[in-house]
Amino acid sequence: MHPLNTPVRDWTGLRVWLIGASSGIGAALAQEALQAGARVALSARRAERLQSVADAHPQALVAAFDILDQQAWQQRHEQICAEFGGVDLIVFCAAEYHPERSWEIDAGRAAHTLQTNLGSVYTGLTTVLPAMLERGNGRIAIVASVAGYFGLPNASVYGPSKAALINLAELLYVDLRPRGISVHLINPGFVQTPLTAKNEFSMPALQTPQAAARAIRDGISSGKFEIHFPRRFTLALKLVRWLPYRLRFPLISRLVRT
Repeated sequence: MHPLNTPVRDWTGLRVWLIGASSGIGAALAQEALQAGARVALSARRAERLQSVADAHPQALVAAFDILDQQAWQQRHEQICAEFGGVDLIVFCAAEYHPERSWEIDAGRAAHTLQTNLGSVYTGLTTVLPAMLERGNGRIAIVASVAGYFGLPNASVYGPSKAALINLAELLYVDLRPRGISVHLINPGFVQTPLTAKNEFSMPALQTPQAAARAIRDGISSGKFEIHFPRRFTLALKLVRWLPYRLRFPLISRLVRT
């Protein structure tokens, strides 16, 4: 079957901007891309964490900034373009998560989570898209989550933010693919990260960040639109997604009680 995006045959020299590269999936994906020969700009707030990822990789560029600072996006983009000559692939991997039921939502914390998970992606898109559209090529990868497939307790703000990213990636593909820009939607299951460490429940099919990074790199390389993993878990969730509400709600309620 023909891939929905242009495959990446060779990562050597690919100019990657990785947002949220200081830990978890982002740090592992940075290492994966660097080892494949890409030039990677590493962004997050903590410069010392980024430097530890960049160590021993001369083609890595530490570009620390706060993704909630709109002016800083443009500054870092200019820095990366001056160093690399442009950005071929931007990966939005930064996220915030607080496990909470609906009656535990804090308005201020919810606003911060939505701005981190969703608002910053819009700022990043408005930063990188003009140059990509001008040259007629580029690649955007958005890390959402299977938590965005349907409403799940304990993900009262995180889940809706990821559902919005799924919607955004779908519309971006329709808009941008005819203009030469590839769009990848990444929906991980449970991955061992500082975010999932907050969970107090059993996480089925838990993966390491390194396994997640390999799945993402393989998916981008093969030109997939949706990259979801581990498939034994994500395919089951996709089936649940298709259930009518009359069947889905009781199933989810039973899972929450177990």
